Amino acid sequence: MNDTIAAISTALGEGAISIVRISGPDAVSVARKILARQDFPVHGRMYLTSLLADGETVDRVLCVRFTSPKSYTGEDVIEIHTHGGILAARTCLELALSHGARTAEPGEFTRRAFVSGHIDLSQAEGVLSVITSRSNEALRAAARTLTGELSRAVMKIHDDVLTLQGEIEVQIDFPEGETLTGLDTAGRINTLVADMESLLPRCSAGMLLSHGVNVVIAGRPNAGKSSLMNALVGRKRAIVTDIPGTTRDIIDENIIIGGVPVRLSDTAGLRETGNVIEAEGVRLALEAVNDADICVYVADGSCALADDDREYIRGLEGRRAVIAVNKSDLPDMAGSIETSCTVLHLSAKTGAGIDGLRQEIYRMAVKDCAVSSGLNVSASQLEELRGALRDLREAGESAATGAGEDVTAGLLGSARMRLLRVLGVGVGDELLDSMFSRFCVGK
Repeated sequence: MNDTIAAISTALGEGAISIVRISGPDAVSVARKILARQDFPVHGRMYLTSLLADGETVDRVLCVRFTSPKSYTGEDVIEIHTHGGILAARTCLELALSHGARTAEPGEFTRRAFVSGHIDLSQAEGVLSVITSRSNEALRAAARTLTGELSRAVMKIHDDVLTLQGEIEVQIDFPEGETLTGLDTAGRINTLVADMESLLPRCSAGMLLSHGVNVVIAGRPNAGKSSLMNALVGRKRAIVTDIPGTTRDIIDENIIIGGVPVRLSDTAGLRETGNVIEAEGVRLALEAVNDADICVYVADGSCALADDDREYIRGLEGRRAVIAVNKSDLPDMAGSIETSCTVLHLSAKTGAGIDGLRQEIYRMAVKDCAVSSGLNVSASQLEELRGALRDLREAGESAATGAGEDVTAGLLGSARMRLLRVLGVGVGDELLDSMFSRFCVGK
């Protein structure tokens, strides 16, 4: 990373300002070649100057210099604030590229911040989560991660594991018959396990707030699936008619329930049909139900429950599913429903019971997640944390059963390395490439 990179760091389009960011060893010299002002002596101070092309002013701009290592990337950084709009910022970027900079890759500024040690991998994930947050709760979780709350929690557990592992390895090296006094290995591992068990629900909540849940609405034709979709969304999103089989493709809509992003999918009515197009819709509906995080099965409460309804409901046993008995504004003819799934009576037409359904979806989505204190992690980071907990539990069993101090120390070492990988220590370029490619250019 010895070259100098440049990119537009603001969204393209008309607005008050656009920002072109230049970072690297030649950032200042590039700026001097394209700006009328030649010196930027004070770190973090804005200077009014002109953007020049072939000696002519093309825009009046503000320029700020961040000196290494006190910048975002840890390198010399120049930010040029042009007037908003596509042309001024693009002209500025093209001038920077023509005088020695190259176009930054997606996420390359943040990757340089990681490489320079200004942030760790969990904080980098926090940066991305701030950008992509879809709810206030998600934004707060991202901010907690960005400011290092996850890093500090992980590092504290790591340090405690390292201390215990070191003491056990000293014990192993003691002459036969000699031991360290007061080394409560099993008790200390239990404390570490408890710390991990407190941290994981917060990280699971961060994943939930970042990625959301997929809720599929299914049921037989004319049960009111599309009406329920519209009621949950709060507007007419799906076509509603009395004609069976109106919905033949999957209709998706994104909503927020209690800060959790929810992707709602309205599906074709489940039934046998000779219509090729409708049959394909039924196939897609069944596939969506199988892939759903939560299934809302809609039954028509104004008539007797069909055998097909009972069969589909039996297939949802053991899953996160709600049986929504619709049309509660009409006499209840559905009768009792034998299922371990949650059963709610509601009316998509009048709105009765819709809030209860939202609450049930939220309850099923969050489960044991600590949503109010969530911390953002990637899928790979969450798996490393879960793996560290498994290692610690096995180490605790090893210590309790006397399986051997070398086995216990080895499991502690494995847990410790997993925790380091959460922070980006020892991870390969392939994982970093995947991580930072999710960023936009200019960040």
